[in-house]
Amino acid sequence: MNDLLAVEVLSESTLRHGVDLMVRLVEAAGALIIFLGAVWAFGRFLVAGVRSGGVGREFNRIRLSLGRFLALGLEFQLAGDVLRTAVAPSFTQIGQLAAIAAIRTALNYFLSREIAEERAEIERERRKEADDTSPARSA
Repeated sequence: MNDLLAVEVLSESTLRHGVDLMVRLVEAAGALIIFLGAVWAFGRFLVAGVRSGGVGREFNRIRLSLGRFLALGLEFQLAGDVLRTAVAPSFTQIGQLAAIAAIRTALNYFLSREIAEERAEIERERRKEADDTSPARSA
């Protein structure tokens, strides 16, 4: 009777191969997101330099956009690391995941903070421009 309950639906090696494929796909997606963000930011950087003779004010917007791509790519990379340890992880793998997760979480935290600061700076610039272009109020 116990032998009937011990039937394997999926062998551990098959499961490992399937998870390994998923890890590769998720990590490739993360790398692709980071790569596309870098290419996009570089293109915007070049266009801004050619258009206005200098990057100037557009620089913060470009950095903000690149930061978003980096944050998203890092999330995918962390997801790949979590998947990697999903099937019978060893204590060494768990320790490595904890270290990697801590590093990537710290990177994401500081990146998110910088994005928020850049966004606030852009908003201040917009408000200042709006105030400068609005008609003077009579007293």
